[in-house]
Amino acid sequence: MNSAQPYQGVEQGPIRPPSEAHSLCLRITRNCNWNRCTFCPVFKDKRFTLRPVEDVIQDIDILYGHTQTLRGLVKDDGDLELAEVRQIAARLPDTEQLGFRVALHWFASGMTAVFLQDANSLIVKPPNLLAILTHLKGCFPSVRRVTSYARSQNVARMHETDLEALRHAGLNRLHIGFESGADSVLSRIKKGATQAIQIMAGSKVKAAGIELSEYYMPGLGGQELSREHALESAAALNQINPDFIRLRSLAIPPDTPLDEDYRAGLFKRCGDLQIVAEIRLFVEHLQGIGSQLVSDHFLNLLPQVEGRLPDAKPAILGVLDRFLATDPERQRLYQIGKRMDVIGDPEWLNDPVVLGGLRKVCHELGVTADNADDIAHALLLKKGL
Repeated sequence: MNSAQPYQGVEQGPIRPPSEAHSLCLRITRNCNWNRCTFCPVFKDKRFTLRPVEDVIQDIDILYGHTQTLRGLVKDDGDLELAEVRQIAARLPDTEQLGFRVALHWFASGMTAVFLQDANSLIVKPPNLLAILTHLKGCFPSVRRVTSYARSQNVARMHETDLEALRHAGLNRLHIGFESGADSVLSRIKKGATQAIQIMAGSKVKAAGIELSEYYMPGLGGQELSREHALESAAALNQINPDFIRLRSLAIPPDTPLDEDYRAGLFKRCGDLQIVAEIRLFVEHLQGIGSQLVSDHFLNLLPQVEGRLPDAKPAILGVLDRFLATDPERQRLYQIGKRMDVIGDPEWLNDPVVLGGLRKVCHELGVTADNADDIAHALLLKKGL
């Protein structure tokens, strides 16, 4: 669905991967064309539209102009003349403020990476997306990486030559919300894909020479389907061999269909220890691939669970096994401390000061073996998902 509204200036979407923190976010669609996944709160009350190609081109031209202005304000030592930057920003009309801030952030980050927003840029017709990429690279030849979210169902329908053309135009990494390789889980969360579709899409991306990040969501099968979720996901990813497997442990955002199922008792949420055990099962069954396993999100309890497979696999399993074998009280202390962002490694509990402080915090919160998962989940929700 195309947008008919007049051009309103540079736009920014609501989400991007953590790995794209220093990228220019270039919005070419608004919201999500599927928007049915039961666990996702991001676009539920928003209508999907395609931004007109000419509007995206105008965004690029405006950002180009701002970055050229900023180039003229670089001092001999490489820093910007901040006083002049502030003066320029103060003179701009409100409709241009966002574009200038976006350009300033990207300029300061080195202007080497671009992320195409919102949830599924490959829904754009290939000729239109090629026009955008060609103009982008013409204005910013310094760009080395152009990435986007994509849906497996959409990629699976694409012709291989279109994907190859997009790669030649500069699109060199896709982030796919794989979530699960188990058909039972995919059906329950209304993902709109099957394991076969996930494998087909990932394989097409890899064959086109585009880097692939697949997102696996530990806990998404709930207690009932946890084992199937882990094993079938590993089996699918073994066939795809993505460049990156990114862990995104499940938290249940309020006011989502999954939250309604959880409150009705139809979905039994896995606790943190169950999720750690599920990740252990998942990693154990990753075979014959050279993916980089990444734990780069605050939802993950153990950020140390990462490394290049297969060499890092024994060390990754060691991290998981040591935590699972840890004294239950120390598990709870770390669990709460991690969810409060005051601790980032179970080894920190070897410090008596840290240990004593967390014991005091858990006592004040009334943490017990029975309620630790509920308190930890509530702490996650306070951060906003």
